Amino acid sequence: MQNNLTSREIRLAGRPHGVPGPQHFELVSEPVPALADGQVLVRNTWMSVDPYMRGRMDDTPSYLPPFQVGVALDGGAVGEVVDSRSDIVPVGSTVSHFLGWRDHAVVDAAGVQVVDVTAVPPQAYLGPLGTTGLTAYAALTEVAPVRAGDTVFVSAAAGAVGSVAGQVARLLGAGTVIGSAGGPDKTKRLTTDFGFDVALDHRAGPIAEQLTRAAPQGIDVYLDNVGGDHLTAAIGAARPGARFALVGAISSYNATRPVSGPENLFEAYWKEVTLRGMLVTSYFHRFPEWIERAGGWLSDGSLQTAETVVHGLEQAPAALLGVLDGANTGKMLVRLGD
Repeated sequence: MQNNLTSREIRLAGRPHGVPGPQHFELVSEPVPALADGQVLVRNTWMSVDPYMRGRMDDTPSYLPPFQVGVALDGGAVGEVVDSRSDIVPVGSTVSHFLGWRDHAVVDAAGVQVVDVTAVPPQAYLGPLGTTGLTAYAALTEVAPVRAGDTVFVSAAAGAVGSVAGQVARLLGAGTVIGSAGGPDKTKRLTTDFGFDVALDHRAGPIAEQLTRAAPQGIDVYLDNVGGDHLTAAIGAARPGARFALVGAISSYNATRPVSGPENLFEAYWKEVTLRGMLVTSYFHRFPEWIERAGGWLSDGSLQTAETVVHGLEQAPAALLGVLDGANTGKMLVRLGD
């Protein structure tokens, strides 16, 4: 199977200072190495691009190691096993794994998860049934738990995590769900497709003023994907005892100097607000619970999802840059191969 097989991959060509561009990526072809015992060869069919990948382009410590210059990037992917030297992962299996950014991946069998695609498409395991869905669920059940009747605010609400989070908040009993997004098309989808009661367009005016009008009695829960002015606005609107899940801060990912904290942070003190950071890797033990609940919600239509799809590995860098610029609604995915 592997004789003379080559595979394309995307490598980091250089580290950006500020906003990354196409010049920071390179597409190369490499021979696929022979399988060792316990390994499988996966033909990737879908891969994920996510905001956290921007941080890995810098040579700074974080919860995941930085990408290395001249080495292929990695990230979530799903594909078909086309060769196997593992007794537990046979040829023909559909698997998820973490060696995206390439057409073919040689993966240890222990590093893949066989997924059931009889009821959902394979790319669902990169979106609602993957880490983005789990992030929304864990954030709103454990990090900043939603209680019956709560007013919940979600930033970047048309994105992969946010579009799921608004619906999960509703399913968990929230009374009012507010989301922010950029532009009229995205904000319209928040209320028509994703179950939000109120949609705020952060491009239309100061987000703090819009949030005050939308929640004059304040908010109980905030899922933060943005940081910056959104976090400041949420602190200002917080009720006493409000709970914040700090999931992402995309507004600062391209910053070239340290970013100042919210100017009204002291309000969180006297309001006794809980601001809790979150890494989805700390909640992988809840994947089975999430997949069971999400599978039911997807089947009965309680959970709606959206995808923004680009085609071809060569378009993966543009897809990542698009995510950082807010070009996606729902999950940004790259379709590989046929």
